[in-house]
Formats: sequence, C-alpha cells, structure tokens
Amino acid sequence: MSRNPTAHIGIVACSAPGAALCYETICAEGAALLGPHEHPEISLHTFSFSQHVRCIELNDWSGVGKLLLRSAEKLASIGADFVICPDNTAHLGLDSVLGASPIPWLHIVDAVVRAAQKAGYRRVGLLGTKALVESELYPERLHRAGIDCRRPDAAERESVNRIIFEELVYGQVTTPAQKELAQIITRLKHEESCDAVILGCTELPLAVTSEMSVLPTLDSTRLLARLALERACGV
Repeated sequence: MSRNPTAHIGIVACSAPGAALCYETICAEGAALLGPHEHPEISLHTFSFSQHVRCIELNDWSGVGKLLLRSAEKLASIGADFVICPDNTAHLGLDSVLGASPIPWLHIVDAVVRAAQKAGYRRVGLLGTKALVESELYPERLHRAGIDCRRPDAAERESVNRIIFEELVYGQVTTPAQKELAQIITRLKHEESCDAVILGCTELPLAVTSEMSVLPTLDSTRLLARLALERACGV
C-alpha cells in the first residue's frame, strides 16, 4: 500500500556521477517502502565541482566544509528536513560545519559501518581518493565498531586517485581501470586478509561490480541512499 513520505531529502552534490547514482537509488528503491512509483521528496544542490576540487588539492577542508554548509542552507530554505552528501572525501570537511547547519546530516561513513557490522565483517579494505584513504575518517569509525581497516599501498593509492579524478568523475569507465581496481581488491583479499572492500568513493560503483570483485563490496553511495530513504520514511 502506498503512503506519503514523511521527510524531504536534501542532496548536497559534489561530482555528478556519485550524486546521480544516489538520487537514482532513492527513487528506484522507494517503491519497496512506499508503493508503486513512490519515493520521498528530494531536492539537490551543487556548486561547480571545480570549487570542491580546488579546496581538496589545497587540503583546505575548512573551504570544503563551507561549501557543504552553503548547500545545506539552500536546501533548508526550500524545505529539506535533512541532508546527505554522496561524496566521501567531502566528509573530511563536514565536522567543521555540523554545528552551524540548519538541518541534520546523515553521515556516509555511518551508513557503511552499519552495513559492515550487520554483515559481520571483521577486516575491510578501503578504496577511495588519496586524501580519504590517508585520513582517519573511516579507520576511526570502523575501529570503534570493532572492525579493522586496511588501505592500499602508496602506489595503489596514487593509481586509484588518478582513476577517480581523471575518469570516473566524468562518468568514464575504462577496461584498464577496471582491471587495475580488480587487482588491488585481489591483493587486499590475499595479502591483507580482508573479508570485504569499501567503495569509499561514490563514483567507484560505476567501475567496480560484484562480478569483477573477489571481495564483497560495501557500496557507500547506495548505502547512504538507503539510509536516507529509511530516515525519510520513518523506518
């Protein structure tokens, strides 16, 4: 039976592919909770991705946070009840502005950690941008949940970072990139004894499929979308 959604979701977008996948997931999976063709009200705001990239390249996480806050303010002004950001790296700037946000945020790492706990994973690999993987954003939260986190080596981090910023953020998926990502995941399984891998960049699900990965994947984009859907529907 269909029922009206209870909350208006705001999406603070950074790159187009990650935001699009998040939006599509909420819309496509809303029917399972709300009825045929139903999904919550959704609004999306984005500044030019170049503004985020410039801040990231300068390690200006305060600047990233200010962009997130300005987006949240715009979304709040048109009725959003809470916001999400389908961009893992941008979360490095989120803590600095949470106290000033006019509406609550759902944190992408919390969505992933919840799923890892539910699946019973004990050691997970982490793929993402160089800035994200070298930060403690994921390891600290995973550690509090009793889950070990293993990172790609230095050369692999550079490789994944290049794939993300030169290909995936433009919606481009090449066979060489997929092979490279698959090899890194395979090493994390066999050399680091990981039992799952976090796709800690919201564009990575475009290139890493369950069929090509030797490890189960924790898709941060879709997990955040599902958490937002549950929140909006009061589940």
